[in-house]
Amino acid sequence: MSSSYPFRRLLAAILLAGIMASAAPAAIAQASDADPSQSDDSAPGHGRILLVLPFDNLTNPAAADSAAAPTAESTEQSNLDWIREAVPEILNARFTSAGYLPLSREDRLYTLEHLGFPDTFQPSRATSLRLAQTLDANWIVIGNYAATGSHITFKARIVDVPGLHITREVFVSGEISQLLGLINSLAWQLSRQLDPKFSVAEETFRAAGSTLRLDAFEQYIRGITERDVDERQRHLKRATDLDPRFTAAWLAIGRLQFSTQQYEAAAISFGRVTRGDPSELEAGFYRGLSQLFSGNYQHAEDSFAAVARVLPLPEVVNNQGVSLSRRGKDAIALYRQASAADPNDPDYHFNLAVSLNRQGQRPEALAELDRCLRQKSSDAEARTLQDAWNNPDTSKPAPETLERIKRSYDGAAYRQAALMLEQVETARLASLPAAARAQSLNRSAHENLDRGLLLEAEREFHAAIAADPTSSDAHLGLAQLRERAGDMESARREARSALSFHPSAEAWLVLARIDLSSSQLPQAREDAGEALKLDAVNRAARDLRKTIDARIDSTQSTPTKPDSPPTDPQP
Repeated sequence: MSSSYPFRRLLAAILLAGIMASAAPAAIAQASDADPSQSDDSAPGHGRILLVLPFDNLTNPAAADSAAAPTAESTEQSNLDWIREAVPEILNARFTSAGYLPLSREDRLYTLEHLGFPDTFQPSRATSLRLAQTLDANWIVIGNYAATGSHITFKARIVDVPGLHITREVFVSGEISQLLGLINSLAWQLSRQLDPKFSVAEETFRAAGSTLRLDAFEQYIRGITERDVDERQRHLKRATDLDPRFTAAWLAIGRLQFSTQQYEAAAISFGRVTRGDPSELEAGFYRGLSQLFSGNYQHAEDSFAAVARVLPLPEVVNNQGVSLSRRGKDAIALYRQASAADPNDPDYHFNLAVSLNRQGQRPEALAELDRCLRQKSSDAEARTLQDAWNNPDTSKPAPETLERIKRSYDGAAYRQAALMLEQVETARLASLPAAARAQSLNRSAHENLDRGLLLEAEREFHAAIAADPTSSDAHLGLAQLRERAGDMESARREARSALSFHPSAEAWLVLARIDLSSSQLPQAREDAGEALKLDAVNRAARDLRKTIDARIDSTQSTPTKPDSPPTDPQP
């Protein structure tokens, strides 16, 4: 997709808007409580692209004023309007992990702007459909919330855009202090509506992002929605101070610093986005730009190369070439790759022409410059360069021309490319024998588990079990994941399943930790002993056995307090 992606269906959406405005609400009402999993797969645009709209705040103002604020800084703004944007932020993260392609807040705001609506606009159902059509979304998530005192309730529905169906309402309710977990539970219910066969447990959803502090998250939301730059900076800085591992806040700060030309600071902020984070590629792209603009060409080349190894999109490869060219190196191969990937972009032909001419290949350079001008005849710099190359003035040196940098990150293109890569990987896995497919899925799942990506890991472990129900490694992975999510009974069952197919020290250690956590010390000691029988030098098993023995010794050495003080013997 090109950067003009949101406009591709704009005209059609505008022409349809009048019809939709009158027909859509009635059609949706007639199809109320439809099952989205039953929609026609042949419908145009049917797929996994979701548009999550801000939730409506139905809280009574008097109730909002008395609502228990989740953070100390909430006294700055007693209402709970910040939660409107908080819900899409969390739902988008969970839907991404569940294998869907949610559209970003930037996508939504960009399209609203070009449809002539302010960013604070509250779309009706008909306008929501118009937005979804413009963005090629297959599903819209709409909802609301209301707070009473310290209690809050969320309600949501899914609209099937091609079929004009709307699902039954789902809801969650609880304390505002548990807001993140509540929205995670809502995401799980919605995922189950989208796919009734979705196998990831609700506990895994609730555990996703469980280390994030609510007060940091609130500051982040206030920061990304704040109009004043200084206030935005203050809220985002507060978010990272409260939670230094909050990568979304670091990404937002990096964007703000980049937009204000604080390139060295921006490169540091983008570098705080951790490996495996859904924003890793975007952060890497802008980190490379920040390093490029601050003159750190070697590091810029490294940053772009790291992104290109995952998704070699033309703008990434082009900027990698620019970083190389700025160091006086030959980047012709990279510019060829970029122009081949997107032959309709004049900048790639321009850069290839400049690089070819620098290497003394004038005829081919002129041919590339001609291709550039065919794409953009108004390119004055290219026209001037063409005249200079065709009519060289030997009496004075030719002016130095620099290759052009691609400055914008096209999130839609990245999502499309990521989907294509996933489809290629799915096809590759499908071609493997069942045991090999399970092994590949287990390897990827364990990598995701190590990075804390619980939803992604669980999806892959289930896929591995579907391929090979006797996969001990997959059941062990699920046991470790369930233990991390706090679902101890499920963890125990999966660990025993793993042992039934293939005994391992790791599965016994899961059981030992579970028994230790529930103070079943003799059983925990026996479990750790079984682990040591299988792997006598296992450091984790030896350390756990020492911990269990210490607990047992401590329990046995503690004197029992008598029920009543002893009395003096009678004479």
